[in-house]
Amino acid sequence: MSSLSALNSLLGSSSATDLSEILEAATGASTPGIDVTSAVNASITAAEAPENNWESQQTVLQNQTSALTSLQTDATNLDNDMQSLNSLTGPLAAASVTSSNSSIVTASAASGSAVGNNVVVVNSLATTASWSSTAVSSATTDLPTGETITITPPTGSAATYTTGSNGINTLTDLENAINTGGLGVTASIITDASGSRLAITSDNSGSAGNFTAAATGGGTGGTFGFVAGGTGANASLTVNGISVSSASNTVTGALPGVTLNLQSASPGTEVSLDVAPNTSEASNAINQFVSDYNTLISAVNTQFAYTSGSGQGVLAGDPSVENLQNTLLQAVAYTASPTSGASTTTMPNLSSLGITVNTDGTMSVDSTTLTSALQNNFSDVQNFFQGSALNGFANSMDQQLTNFTSPSDGAFTVDLQSISTENTSLQTDITNFQTNVIAPLKTQLTAEYSSAEIALQQLPAELKDVDAELGENNSSSS
Repeated sequence: MSSLSALNSLLGSSSATDLSEILEAATGASTPGIDVTSAVNASITAAEAPENNWESQQTVLQNQTSALTSLQTDATNLDNDMQSLNSLTGPLAAASVTSSNSSIVTASAASGSAVGNNVVVVNSLATTASWSSTAVSSATTDLPTGETITITPPTGSAATYTTGSNGINTLTDLENAINTGGLGVTASIITDASGSRLAITSDNSGSAGNFTAAATGGGTGGTFGFVAGGTGANASLTVNGISVSSASNTVTGALPGVTLNLQSASPGTEVSLDVAPNTSEASNAINQFVSDYNTLISAVNTQFAYTSGSGQGVLAGDPSVENLQNTLLQAVAYTASPTSGASTTTMPNLSSLGITVNTDGTMSVDSTTLTSALQNNFSDVQNFFQGSALNGFANSMDQQLTNFTSPSDGAFTVDLQSISTENTSLQTDITNFQTNVIAPLKTQLTAEYSSAEIALQQLPAELKDVDAELGENNSSSS
């Protein structure tokens, strides 16, 4: 029975009627009132059904954006590998140097250094000029006053310091003055059983770093002077029979791209330096390429894999992703042509390097085969990746990946821009719907429910009057 019917029934009854019964019949509760906020929210929730659909579409777009961005990152990593393998200064151009006597000379080689064997003879090492003072009791002992200490640097004007003036009273004072003078020398204090002495060394080795230190004037309170510790001299060596003089024991320029590190002198002793491709660095780079390729192809395959309950990935219907999958599988089937002047190549494809494609599209590396290829046919491995003019496998895959990764017009960029535009459009629809539909509706409903609430708040008083009148009528009837 409806509230109105119940109310009419009670009012039409000839028996006495309780006010609470009439209130419950009219409002459905024993106390009057409406929860305006709950009532309005319930109505608004029902009215927002179209907006919920738009928000669901936005969630899908956000998931697609996340998945595409991840694929873009994976593809960029692989493309970076390709560019590195195709670089004249990359891992396939890296060189290592092996010394037959590392106690005499070691070496390192820059990328692109000419491979081959070189013979080095170290006749003498480069030395650094140095002077030391006579000993005094300690670094803070006052020096004889009135002495003039003159430092004549390798280049520039001589500097003079007079003990007992300008704050130069001790070895520590003199040390600080020399080190802040910009003379190309460095002073330090040596303390041993004989006392403390000032040692001065040139900042540069070789004959060009020679300087002098002297104390003159006959100071009061004792004598103070300097003695030569050593004269700066250039290193002397021969490289492949050619005489080389170097101010430093780190020698550059004697072999293009190779830095020699002289360890000791051994006149007449020939040291063999073998410059060869750095197969370890090349192997690491190739394995990194395979790893990054597997990451990318696996991520692509995941989008097309069917999972019970959730179906395929959010990008299963994206043509760019399907195109990427086909591109990757075709790219690894690359076969190199012999380089100019050669009729054959021992490394025409990835398989010849020990890299095979599995049934799921990922690749595996036979480390034994790869190591053998790098050690025995390095130039052919290099030619496979770089071709005769940086036009080999690495360049081929780089160009194909650029079609997807280019920040200006790559497939990923275009896809992400399209998704962003669609998401923006949906957000505009949601904002407009909230402004033009939901907000006015909320205002209207709030007003209507508030009016009903006021009416219900007034009902008890009205029912009280009715009850009083009914009571009087019943009294009159009796």
